[in-house]
This record gives sequence, C-alpha cells and structure tokens, in this order.
Amino acid sequence: MSDSLCAQSVRITGHAGDEIEAYVARPDDDGARGGVVVIHHMPGFDRATKEIVRRFAELGYDAVCPNLYWREAPDAAPDDAAATARARGGVPDERLIGDVGAAAHYLRSLPTSNQKVGVIGYCSGGRQSVLAACNLDLDAAVDCYGAFVVGTPPEGFPLQVTNLVDQLPNLRAPLLGLFGKEDSYPSPEQVAELDEILTANGKPHEFHSYDDAGHAFFAVDRPSYRVAAANDGWERITAFYTTHLGG
Repeated sequence: MSDSLCAQSVRITGHAGDEIEAYVARPDDDGARGGVVVIHHMPGFDRATKEIVRRFAELGYDAVCPNLYWREAPDAAPDDAAATARARGGVPDERLIGDVGAAAHYLRSLPTSNQKVGVIGYCSGGRQSVLAACNLDLDAAVDCYGAFVVGTPPEGFPLQVTNLVDQLPNLRAPLLGLFGKEDSYPSPEQVAELDEILTANGKPHEFHSYDDAGHAFFAVDRPSYRVAAANDGWERITAFYTTHLGG
C-alpha cells in the first residue's frame, strides 16, 4: 500500500500512431512493480474511473486509463463524449486493442516497471478487457460484468459489437470474472457459458457471482452499488493481481 501518490493527465501514442489522452496514477517511490491498464465503462473517462486508477496506485501499481473517446470528442465532458461515441457505434475492436496495447507499452517503459501488466474493465470495458487479453501479451485480465463476451446484443443496442466466442480459444492471460446474479447482460446463463468455453479450452480463470447484485455493482456513484459485493470484489482483484503481477 502507498500513501503518497502522483496522478496526472498525459498524452500517449495510441492505435495507428494517434496521440490520445490518458490518466496515470503512480506510487511515489522507486520500487519495481507491476502495471494495470484500466478500461473505462461506457459512461466514459469520468471521475469514478479516475478514482479507480488512483486506487490501483494506492495498492502499489503504476496504473493508466486511456481515454477511449478522445478521438470523437477531445476535451469534452465525459457525458458528452460518451454520447458522441455511442452515436458512432462505440469503440471499434481493432482500435481498442491498439490503445490498450499502447497503454501496456507505456507502463512497461516506466523505470519502475517489473514488465508485468494486467488489464481490468467494467461494463463495456469488461468485454474489452477480455478482447485485449485475447490479442495482446498481458499477464492478467479482470472482467467486471462485461456484456457480450458471449451472447448476442439485443435489437436496437447502440454499440456495434459482436461476441468474442471465436476469440476465446486465444486467451493469453489468466482471467478473473466478477458478476452479479441479477444482471441481464451478462446473465448467469451467459456467465456459465463463458465458464464452459474457457474450461473446454484449458484457459485458467476464476469466476465469482454475487447475490443481490446486478450490473455495475462496483459503481459507488450509482444506485446499482452493492457494498458487500464491491468489497469482496476488490479483495479478489487485489489477491489476483498480487499473484500474477507481484505485490
């Protein structure tokens, strides 16, 4: 744990050489440590996401969150940027992989890096965390209630996404999944399907599903927040990253 942190907005070189905004938080010491790429939820690059980035720094990691909506709406308020991105169908998978790969490269280039990098995502970012772990060399991945890793988006869904069933055999990192039993996307049945696919392909993973929790139970600023589930989830994330990234 670190009581002294440094946090700031920076620019990193993302997919296709684009310069994008990112938020970085780091412990204020020189010890070697792992890194965490935080993928923000659909509401965007907001205050709650930046608090999560700082929490990983407090836990002893270098952490970075790329602003996935920067190209659509640079310098816009999070809600406006998210609305613009949704209207354009969301973040293309290829670009997401490029931006997360750039963020991982940024972390590994830091003088404090032990060269181990994990990824975590919430909501749409949960799916994108799995997507990144199927396509990039990462050391650990966390999926917090990511929809459409399996399953099919309903008619009229605003984002142009497909499931990742065909990519799951390529998963390159251990996966921790945290889900609510009252969620619809992903539903308990979809979580079970994902578990079966990963098991059949010999992919290391551990899933935990919480009673009395639906979607976005980590979101402290929303009615969906569930204290017990979120607290247990954070304990599991901490233990998982300690194992795979170093503590």
